[in-house]
Amino acid sequence: MAEEVFLETSPWKGYQISASGITPFSSGAAPQKVTVILPAFNEEVSIGSVVLITKQFVDSVIVVDDGSSDRTAEVAREAGAEVIVHETNKGKGGALKTGFAAVSRLGADVIVTMDSDGQHNPSDIPKLVAPIVSGEADIVNGSRYLNGKSTDTPAYRRVGQSVLDKATSMNAGISVTDSQSGFRAFAASTVNVFRFRANGMDIESEMLADAGKARLRIKEVEIGVRYDVDCSTENPIKHGLNVLYKILMDMEFNKPLYYFTVPGLAIGAGGMYMGLDFLHAFYSGGSLNFGPTMMMILLVMVGMFMAFTGIMLHSMAGLMRETRGM
Repeated sequence: MAEEVFLETSPWKGYQISASGITPFSSGAAPQKVTVILPAFNEEVSIGSVVLITKQFVDSVIVVDDGSSDRTAEVAREAGAEVIVHETNKGKGGALKTGFAAVSRLGADVIVTMDSDGQHNPSDIPKLVAPIVSGEADIVNGSRYLNGKSTDTPAYRRVGQSVLDKATSMNAGISVTDSQSGFRAFAASTVNVFRFRANGMDIESEMLADAGKARLRIKEVEIGVRYDVDCSTENPIKHGLNVLYKILMDMEFNKPLYYFTVPGLAIGAGGMYMGLDFLHAFYSGGSLNFGPTMMMILLVMVGMFMAFTGIMLHSMAGLMRETRGM
């Protein structure tokens, strides 16, 4: 970003770009410095072009080479990125943790996360950054499905994405149309909100859960994605089930009422229904069978235990939040 210029026909329409950063057109606000974090694992083929194109829209690019065995780090440096190398693969969550820590150390006003395989279009960065620069949002989620899921996507992927979106929304207490998007923008003030406990691809859902708990303002904007460059070797069904499992495990702590109480009430209600049915049969002259009767008692007991466990954990979480707020 060299000389000062007003771009009215570019993706930065309405914004002033200068050597000192980005600011809304004629707003008088301080310029905003934007840094992109690119987690990368064996991406020597794509990382150079991604860095070069991305640099046209931001102030700096940080590539976190997550234990690559190829020339990812070398190519990224030659393209002009600051490179941080993990000696061993720590997963996407670990790479993002390193990247966010680096941004906190080096300084930036807006942080953008992108995939390094070329799926995301850097020209969409202005759309993600704009709501933060203008003060409308703390986090902007780039959504592939803001206007509905494409019918070109295989049915099992659409169903899987819907399940993950719903589970993430329940856990985070927010509504998003693309919970697994890796193309996001963050105000620098949000850095300390995130736990970065997840190492794998479930980091996307975990970050939304952390944002929801912190009551950050989240906005979605539409982005485009190229699927012809997807180099993932993991089975998408296996990947989706793994992410869902991690979301449910996280929900155990964040939303105990959803995780324990609601299922417990359903199980208990099923047991009570069976009990009423048995009593009706008994008073009509029938007999009580030992097996079904024990099953009914077990369902009622398990359901009550789960329901009260959820209520107790919810109360404890509330007390902990109040204690931290003092």
